[in-house]
Amino acid sequence: MATPRLARRLDHIQPFYVMEVAKAARQVAQTAACDPAQGGTPMIYLNIGEPDVGAAPRVLEAAAQVLHRNDTPYTDATGLPALRQALSGWYAHHFQLDIDPARIVITAGASAALQLVCLALFDSGDEVLMPDPCYPCNRHFVAAAGATARLLPTTAAQRFQLDAASVAAAWTPATRGVLLASPSNPTGTSIEPAEMARIVQAVRARGGVTVVDEIYLGLSYVTRYATSALALGDDIVSVNSFSKYFGMTGWRLGWMVLPPGLVEAVERLAQNLYICPSTLAQKAALACFEPESLAEYQRRRSELGARRDLVLQGLHDIGLPVPVEPDGAFYAWADIGQHATDSWDFCHQLIHSAHVALTPGRDFGPANAQRHLRLSYATARPLLVEALARLQRQLHGVA
Repeated sequence: MATPRLARRLDHIQPFYVMEVAKAARQVAQTAACDPAQGGTPMIYLNIGEPDVGAAPRVLEAAAQVLHRNDTPYTDATGLPALRQALSGWYAHHFQLDIDPARIVITAGASAALQLVCLALFDSGDEVLMPDPCYPCNRHFVAAAGATARLLPTTAAQRFQLDAASVAAAWTPATRGVLLASPSNPTGTSIEPAEMARIVQAVRARGGVTVVDEIYLGLSYVTRYATSALALGDDIVSVNSFSKYFGMTGWRLGWMVLPPGLVEAVERLAQNLYICPSTLAQKAALACFEPESLAEYQRRRSELGARRDLVLQGLHDIGLPVPVEPDGAFYAWADIGQHATDSWDFCHQLIHSAHVALTPGRDFGPANAQRHLRLSYATARPLLVEALARLQRQLHGVA
């Protein structure tokens, strides 16, 4: 049978290379070389951005109770009012922000939030400014809406983030706004609060919109960066998720805070595209805001901070320096220049020789792709220590 003609939008959607690397690592992991029973060395996966701990105990208990009651009907397209209220309280407690629950829309993961925002704001012919490097799916959400993601190369001096001067210089009549991430995937760096304010003002002065991916905001390790862009005005769009800080990756639950005038349009889209987020996930997530759960999340954040320090020192000793120290998330964006010229080949080589899976820079934009790799330290410290030791032996031939 003939293959159906594909929509032209797919021409602008590249493969998710992170998953290609993961596939290669799994294939090697299935060989005798990785089988301890045959004297092999198991694969260590530092390539996927997923916490090694799942939902907090109280969340699991709440989910079990919901299932026991069979209490999973549709909710409003914008989510459970109680969960929107709980998130409003979280912003007040953690960020001293007064966010009206009516501006909060619960979504089927941050991915759904980004898709809804892009569909609501961007048209064919529009362009959206984004930093290079950046999370690839974010620019593909822009492309799926028919707009163009215009990547602006960044440097270590800019913390691999956009600044107001580059936004102003790049703005054209076709520019509709900016899509930022703070903290960023893959670099773990945040935008300086004063610079974020200047970016917002530059975008505002040109009639554009500022969308900020704040998925890793709860995982900030430096006080001055632990601030939300929402403090800069109610015209900011903030996208967030229960996946990273709250450890609920597979539950597919996120949210966004919208300008008041955008809520109805996004709700209309959500009603038609998704009906509503998972009722089970929403009701379980209410337990995220209980004192026991909040204390557990802070403990986990502290542990990730300790892993960050371990990894940064280890990479420096190996000769894989991190140009800008990550202040959030759980990634290190390392420079491979002392050892190789192409991170794609370098990472594949390490999968086979060291049995350590890392992510080459190819996914995150062309400007920094060949010279950098991303390491995720969202795994247990003993595995991080072992991975660093393997890299040391592989790259230097010593223990």
